[in-house]
Amino acid sequence: MVIEAFGGEFSDADWEHALGGMHAVICQRGAMIGHAAVVQRRLLHRDTALRCGYVEAVAVREDHRGQGLAHALMDAVEQVIRGGYVVGALGTSDLGRPLYTSRGWVPWQGPTSVLAPSGLVRTPDDDGAVFVLPVSATLDPAAGLACDWRDGDVW
Repeated sequence: MVIEAFGGEFSDADWEHALGGMHAVICQRGAMIGHAAVVQRRLLHRDTALRCGYVEAVAVREDHRGQGLAHALMDAVEQVIRGGYVVGALGTSDLGRPLYTSRGWVPWQGPTSVLAPSGLVRTPDDDGAVFVLPVSATLDPAAGLACDWRDGDVW
């Protein structure tokens, strides 16, 4: 369902990124029609490592869109984030931006990076696509933000 919802643009690495966390699932007549996950990651902001609930694989089957299901999925993952993390984060496409901004997620305006095995590496292709949901962390969205390393898309 997730692969189909992403128009086939969802790799094995993308699915692996969604594993190991908490999943929100919406089913109808035994078929999954919506999914979202939140996994633990570390973000580096102003020399501080932040415990982050990172949102992955938010998808609603195309024939069920426009019914508020993405908001219901986000209600669930945001509850997990607020209950266990100091910040939430996610990477989005232009298509997802209205959903996240309408829910109070803040677009990261500063430079993004990844803490790679070789050190801190800029990720300019992700600038403007990262959103955060501050819980208890004080953040400066104009400053730099780095995520921990993983295979595939790092953000």
